[in-house]
Amino acid sequence: MIQPWKTLSTREIYKNKWMRLREDIAELPNGNTTLYGVCEFGECVGVLPFVDEDHVILVRQYRYVHQENHRWEMPTGGIRPGESPKEAAQRELMEEGGCRANELLWISTYHTSKSICHETAHLYLGRNLLRAEAPPDETEFFERAVLPFQEVVQMVERSEIRDSMTVIAILHAARLRAAGQW
Repeated sequence: MIQPWKTLSTREIYKNKWMRLREDIAELPNGNTTLYGVCEFGECVGVLPFVDEDHVILVRQYRYVHQENHRWEMPTGGIRPGESPKEAAQRELMEEGGCRANELLWISTYHTSKSICHETAHLYLGRNLLRAEAPPDETEFFERAVLPFQEVVQMVERSEIRDSMTVIAILHAARLRAAGQW
């Protein structure tokens, strides 16, 4: 049986309102120790909003890390303290998609990185949308579009959509639609 590692010490290296970087000394199952860096991001949500059976709302914005502004993604964002994943999904949908979903279907919870990042993502599909806007975060400047779902699936297949939350949600939606479950 695989044995857990034991954290011997933790030291905070850097922190801002979006992330925390820490450095741990961990004891391995064989008694040796290793230095381990961990980025903590908390929890986040994403919702793929269906305007109707065949169209979804996607957004694009400048992504500083990859220095690009041409990739489409679904509304996503962090969960605020005291907020449930569903509440955060509705808030992000209002901020980025300009609507609320009368129906939110949970489709996945996963770890965005399995080794050095501590972040958990909760994904939803939304439909029966109502117009509802909320102001975006201070660092968000984006474009919004309604796109045919089949075109969006093809964008994933061509690796034009690269955001993991969006890719996973689109593939789940395609699977559910093919099975007649969405």
